[in-house]
Amino acid sequence: MTTTSPILPTELEDLVELFDVAPTDSPTPDDEREAALASPRFGTVFTDHMARITWRKDTGWIDRRIEKYGPLQLDPATAVLHYAQEIFEGMKAYKHADGSVWTFRPDANAARFARSAHRLALPALSVDDFIGSIAALVRTDLAWVPGGEDSSLYLRPFMFASEAFLGVRPATEVEYLCIASPVGPYFAGGVKPVSIWVSQDYHRAAPGGTGDAKCGGNYAASLLPQTEAQENGCDQVCFLDSTTNTFLEELGGMNVFVVKADGTVHTPELTGSILEGVTRSSILQLVTDRGHGVVERRIPLTEIVDGLADGSITEIFACGTAAVVTPIGRLAGGSFDHQVGGGEPGELTMAIRTELTDIQYGRTPDRHGWMRRLA
Repeated sequence: MTTTSPILPTELEDLVELFDVAPTDSPTPDDEREAALASPRFGTVFTDHMARITWRKDTGWIDRRIEKYGPLQLDPATAVLHYAQEIFEGMKAYKHADGSVWTFRPDANAARFARSAHRLALPALSVDDFIGSIAALVRTDLAWVPGGEDSSLYLRPFMFASEAFLGVRPATEVEYLCIASPVGPYFAGGVKPVSIWVSQDYHRAAPGGTGDAKCGGNYAASLLPQTEAQENGCDQVCFLDSTTNTFLEELGGMNVFVVKADGTVHTPELTGSILEGVTRSSILQLVTDRGHGVVERRIPLTEIVDGLADGSITEIFACGTAAVVTPIGRLAGGSFDHQVGGGEPGELTMAIRTELTDIQYGRTPDRHGWMRRLA
């Protein structure tokens, strides 16, 4: 059920026209593309094209284009390889029942991209260029948007310092690109609760650091703790604050929510070391719409452990673009190991997940105007 206008906005048409399209000379054969779309795997197969814009200190953003997907030629002294000056975003394009293609809250992703750029001393990309690049790429590779249930086209906009130099300063040459990958349901065979290891030896970010920017360094820092989680029989890792090592922050790539027996929903407040998730803010709105009390605050780990033991905490879930909403069935650490909700997905967790995905796929009215048509 698509509730916003089926007519493509004139302003979006104008943005798309800014991009010169150079079609690939070796498109993926139809049978190979259909085989890839029949069982898409996250981040392993990519479409035929990519969007690209170049920035130079003396020209600003230039050369808006759609070009053949392929390797990047980088000088060994390219700044990003030495100083990690880069950022990225993650979002999806959804095919609705009528064949139209939409994306979810791209303005919010564009705004966060600009905030991340500022923190990493990169040039800000305008909302118009951000959304225009996505629309131009999706239209060029429209045949790559899967139509299966809970399948989508994952979009990865990113920006990096492309200047070849050695020296600690902001780069004067930058490349922006957006690539796309068809993906299937995150939980093949149905939603399954995950187990979480709470790391008390490692931290994701610190006050004044880059925790609220979406940059690769934050994710690189989570890989060793993620390995520790797996060694302890858990799927993913959750971090505590770096100042006191007592307050819940977020998972390696997702925000976290706690549901209490009284129906209130709690989530760690944004303190500068936590990424402001687009899915997170959407869930806060949907939970409020349902009449639940919502509390953004610092949540002590001891409160979680005690609440799981005495039943005052009934559900815990995580959220992000890839999985949307992920139920947590087990929370463990060095001195505790508790099931959450009997190890089964919580009622509110699943209700919110269903409502959010129904909005994204056009199965229920978009009363907040979150969806933006791309094609």
